[in-house]
Amino acid sequence: MKIRVATYNIHKGVSAIRSLPRVHALKQAIGLFDADVVFLQEVQGRHDLNAAQYGAEHHGHQHWPEAAQHEFLAGASRHEHTAYGMNAVYDHGHHGNALLSAFPIVHTHNHDVSDHAFEQRGILHCELQTPRVVVHCYVVHLGLFEGGRKRQTAALIEAVRTSAPNGEPVIIAGDFNDWRNSLSNELRRELGVVEVFDQIGSNSTLDELGRVLGGKNAVRQARTFPAALPFFRLDRIYVRGFDVQAAEVMHGTLWAKLSDHAPIVASLSLTPA
Repeated sequence: MKIRVATYNIHKGVSAIRSLPRVHALKQAIGLFDADVVFLQEVQGRHDLNAAQYGAEHHGHQHWPEAAQHEFLAGASRHEHTAYGMNAVYDHGHHGNALLSAFPIVHTHNHDVSDHAFEQRGILHCELQTPRVVVHCYVVHLGLFEGGRKRQTAALIEAVRTSAPNGEPVIIAGDFNDWRNSLSNELRRELGVVEVFDQIGSNSTLDELGRVLGGKNAVRQARTFPAALPFFRLDRIYVRGFDVQAAEVMHGTLWAKLSDHAPIVASLSLTPA
């Protein structure tokens, strides 16, 4: 069984500069992934201020959608099933993580892993019923501070161990904010996962130079931030029970206009039992 997945921090549906609405362009761009499952971070479930400022009469087709962003974005392709984990709540709305899926979502649970009151974070767990097996998907957005990320990673490991304890297929994807790559070894050791670029490598010239200078243990994760000129490795896809056929970061002018993060797309095949 083959499955194509993508992860994307969509910056709440507004541009990184001037915070202009980009929801309609994002909907078209997500369709370009041709992905069965899309892991999304910073998804706006509700934003009354943007809805008022960019209402149906504003700039014609560029109006702010009435539907929650995960529901609106799912209409770009064959993602008939969606899930949303609300993390940050404020007076005029809320945002969190979301999953768009071509496969039925048979169970969801949002784990609150907020490390302090000023930075709400969550891990959205979804069980997908594929034609072959149940696949456990975890949409991740970790905090900005290293100490908090370590505690959130421990919570992620516990969540996976509890919900997929018998070696079931697992996909963990999202914005880890782990620019020093200090969490990957623990995830590999504790969960038996691999990061998609571990197997195939990144096509970045900078990353290739780093591998030449650093040897076989050099960092392989791809650069995704900032999208206009990616330098930091913030976004990841970890898998268990899958072989990685291909993986790439979507670079270029289109993606630089849509969000401050560049998306990652990977093609996987289920490992024979």
